[in-house]
Amino acid sequence: MYQYDSYDRQVVGDRVKQFKGQMARYLQNQISESEFLPLRLQNGLYVQKQAPMLRVAVPYGELSPGQLRKIAEIAERYDQGYCHVTTRQNFQFNWVELAKVPEILEQLLAVDMHAIQTSGNCIRNTTCDPMAGVAADELYDPRPYCEIIRQWSTQHPEFLFLPRKFKIAVVGAEEDRAAIRLHDVGLRLVNNDEGEVGFQIWAGGGLGRTPVMASKLREFLPQGQLLAYLKAILRVYNRYGRRDNKYKARIKILLTALGLEAFKNQVEEVFSQLKDEHQQLSPTEIDYARSFFSMPVYEAIDPFEARAVLDLQRKLQAPFDRWVKHNVHRHRVEGYAVVTLSLKSPGKAPGDISAPQLRAVADLAERFSMSEVRTTQQQNMLLPQVKQSDLYDLWIQASGQDLITPTVATPADVVCCPGADFCNLANARSLPVSAQIQQRFSDLDRLYRLGSISIRISGCINACAHHHIANIGILGVDKGGKEFYQITLGGQTGHSTNIGKVLGPALSADAIADGVHRVLEVYLQHRTDSSESFIDTYQRLGKQPFKEQVYVNNS
Repeated sequence: MYQYDSYDRQVVGDRVKQFKGQMARYLQNQISESEFLPLRLQNGLYVQKQAPMLRVAVPYGELSPGQLRKIAEIAERYDQGYCHVTTRQNFQFNWVELAKVPEILEQLLAVDMHAIQTSGNCIRNTTCDPMAGVAADELYDPRPYCEIIRQWSTQHPEFLFLPRKFKIAVVGAEEDRAAIRLHDVGLRLVNNDEGEVGFQIWAGGGLGRTPVMASKLREFLPQGQLLAYLKAILRVYNRYGRRDNKYKARIKILLTALGLEAFKNQVEEVFSQLKDEHQQLSPTEIDYARSFFSMPVYEAIDPFEARAVLDLQRKLQAPFDRWVKHNVHRHRVEGYAVVTLSLKSPGKAPGDISAPQLRAVADLAERFSMSEVRTTQQQNMLLPQVKQSDLYDLWIQASGQDLITPTVATPADVVCCPGADFCNLANARSLPVSAQIQQRFSDLDRLYRLGSISIRISGCINACAHHHIANIGILGVDKGGKEFYQITLGGQTGHSTNIGKVLGPALSADAIADGVHRVLEVYLQHRTDSSESFIDTYQRLGKQPFKEQVYVNNS
């Protein structure tokens, strides 16, 4: 992973000192609430219902064991003993004391972490494929380019006060595990016909109250021109994006208003000027970024022997077999595996992780995963470098910390925002709905019969849980001061990206879990066989059979 140098520490250290002074003046009433608002937001600080919330950046989801231990220490010392993994791979502390935030930022600085630009109308933390560097279907590792973007965008003076927040995602594999078409800018590493490395460029995606899939701007952009092209997009957005209405300020609205061709022409015109100014990434700069993400030294493992031992362990231990089947993924190197540590145990809020669990993950990473840890957009943790021969020992060690729930990519692997229990913007609670739905999946055999189905729950139209891209999405809405929930069906990411469609009228809080149950029953009744996925069944049948069953007693 990337290692801070003295310049990085100087930049972050200066920001911490600056914000410490700003906080002191605010607490002494020398800065007004409106003046303090953009200052705190660009340092990741929100004002929530119960207490201030601090969002900590985890660039492209990558962490060291030392950083995890520091997060655990902060959770115990400054919060309520836990933190939350977000759908953009960051951490959130939901119970911090306002005056203590500069002190927390100093603690983060000690382990090369920060909260810069995790909120506010600026370029946010770049997200990435959580399996970057180890995925079997990967063409190029996207992390060096994420790091280049991070360094370029951090405190970039031209783009600190954009019309609205701006999010970038990068992938380098066949499968899109970062949902690039749902970002302001999405980048996919590709080769052109001559075998040169570059990017396919998408722009104008986003969810929220106006879900839009990004449009393709470039089929191929040489890698050296990446920052120049990003700057061109941002300059067009900064110049023409609306600032009079925050609900119409995202780049997706601008691109729709101008039309794709007009928007592309604007970008290309600015880009041609920037190219003339030699705004290029040199091969030396790219190689330097890549040097931090070189492949580790893997042991030479006999894959047949490793597989034989693993197969025997799975045969002897049914719970271990279930865990391997659902939480262990293929690695690009024979004899190794990628492991998801689940943060979705029944009765707990999805994505929450306690201080003891954080320390346990740090220990597991050091012992089993070459000291590498990742956060995922599905609000889980990932160990990317595990020998297959170590899987059983890892499973035993992780079981004592409630990290082995064998439900990854099943309907029980619910993605959920904090909702109205914490967030001022939410219309409805998300966590109780998640708990009600998870209770329906105590029978693992029935759960596994359902196959791979994604469920996401957002407490408001801002869609922090990305419910639009779930196979089954749930959106909290307010009706006369009461909580109701709207179901969407047919969303998906990966090889194909689709935005789900609203099934019908919103259901009450008492009826939503039953509604989801009925959707799943329709799927089980009408799929052609156990190999037909929920999405395939939905696309074959359309929404009408689901709608009829869900609203049979709610008309």
